[in-house]
Order: sequence, then structure tokens, then C-alpha cells
Amino acid sequence: MKIALVSIFWLMLLTDIHASVQPQKNFDLQRFAGRWYRVGLAYDSPGFVQHRSKLPISMGTVEPKENGNVNMTMWSLSSSGCHSKVYIYKKTSVPGVFTYYSTRHRRVKDVTVVETNYTEYALVLKHKKFKKEFTQVALYGRTKKLRADVMEKFRVYATAQGFPKDSILTPPAAVFLENCPPSGS
Repeated sequence: MKIALVSIFWLMLLTDIHASVQPQKNFDLQRFAGRWYRVGLAYDSPGFVQHRSKLPISMGTVEPKENGNVNMTMWSLSSSGCHSKVYIYKKTSVPGVFTYYSTRHRRVKDVTVVETNYTEYALVLKHKKFKKEFTQVALYGRTKKLRADVMEKFRVYATAQGFPKDSILTPPAAVFLENCPPSGS
């Protein structure tokens, strides 16, 4: 009896933590694959505040693997040229929900594709709850500029997740995106 109650408690706790964050219904990883631009970001970490005005649109590609995992390659530009970083998103039992190891926070985080129409935009939530919550909401587009109603949907969703309006960014397009990744990548 005691084990059953403890199990029910943990199930309720875990369900409550993720109840408000549901992945895209009938998520299709193959349709989600390809190039995406991060055109919006909601992030209220105090350490990030000083960098908000410097954040450009970034670009990445989603590459599904045979085992259901995903390689997410993101590109950035420095004075020495175009650089890439690969993140390995591991599949979970729920389509549209992945985990990855954050080297910055030294924790495994959840990545949930909350909503996508596959051809235009995707709302993605990254989350980890331990002593402190680390949450980001990102808006990705197949192009660098999205319709006003999609941008507003992103702002409304981020606000509903508890982000203050001043932590919701829509960065300008970066010039380097035309030259990153280098040809052949």
C-alpha cells in the first residue's frame, strides 16, 4: 500500500511538472528536419541580460538519425570565421520531446517541440527544473522573417510561460547567415 501511494505521488508530481507543456500532436521528425532560423527567444536568466542586445538571428539544421535521435547543428560567426556546434538531442518515449546535455548548465534538459506547421515555424521549449528552473522558449522559422501573427503567437506563448515582456527577444538578422555554413556543409 505504501509503495503504491509513493508511486502515485511521484506520478502526480511528474505529470504536474510537464502537464502544461505538451508536444506537437502527431509530431513527425522527418518533416521537422532541415534548416531553421532562430528568430525569437524568451530567456530571463540574469547572466543573459547583458547579452540581449547583441543576440542575432542564428541558423541551424535538424538532422534525424536512424535511432530517433537528432543532431542539431548551430552556426555562429567570429572574427576567425564560421563555426558550428553540434547538439545531440536524444529521443524519449514521447514524439516531439527530446533530452540533451547542456554544457553551460551541466544538466540534462528537456526539449519539447510545442507547435510547428513544419513549413514555416516551430515553437520549442527547453526546460530543466532542479534547485532553479532553466527555461527558454525559442521561435524557429524556415525563413529569417515570419508573419506578424506567428510572432505574436510566440510572444503570447512566452508570456503564458511566465516570461516578462522585456525578456522576449526578436533579434535582427545577422549578415553572416548568407556565408554560414561554408559551402558544402
